[in-house]
Amino acid sequence: MILEKLKKYNIILGSASSRRKKLLSNLGIKFSVKITKNKESYPENINPIDISKFLAKQKSDQIVEELSGNFLLITADTIVVKKNNIFHKPKDAYDAKRILQKLSGREHKVISSVCIKSNKKEVIFSCETKVTFNKISEDDINFYVTNFKPFDKAGSYGIQEWIGYIGINKINGSYNNVVGFPTAEFYQKLKLFI
Repeated sequence: MILEKLKKYNIILGSASSRRKKLLSNLGIKFSVKITKNKESYPENINPIDISKFLAKQKSDQIVEELSGNFLLITADTIVVKKNNIFHKPKDAYDAKRILQKLSGREHKVISSVCIKSNKKEVIFSCETKVTFNKISEDDINFYVTNFKPFDKAGSYGIQEWIGYIGINKINGSYNNVVGFPTAEFYQKLKLFI
């Protein structure tokens, strides 16, 4: 079994996201957490679908400098894309409401990329899920932002929260990817490290 064979590694999650911690724990993987304080940045001319890959690798490259021994480092990044507009985490409540108004009644893509790195190998992959929102009223958007404060979430929403219950019409692809970590694809890629 994969989990048994992974015990040879010191597994590190390079993310402060409580959702990623929970999803990784639910896979049965034991890990510690290490985060980088460096500001995320990417080249202006990069293709939108490559941004999350670039950022996942950037996080990995920053953390790996502090590691030694038989480690397995996992970093990830999630972005929301609608017609080449990129929605990261909102700056404040006003920004969160603005983003949700742009997503309301429309389809967008959630792209999560994961970088898995050992001292011998690096694998980076992306997962894309299409999400369609119902038309959401201004009152509902205000209620959600005020009560759930989605300031740590790409696209200003958590599918697993109230707005997901009332606002999401359909998804095409991995649900956990929208939460922030594509668990099924990740589990398959782990086989490359055992």
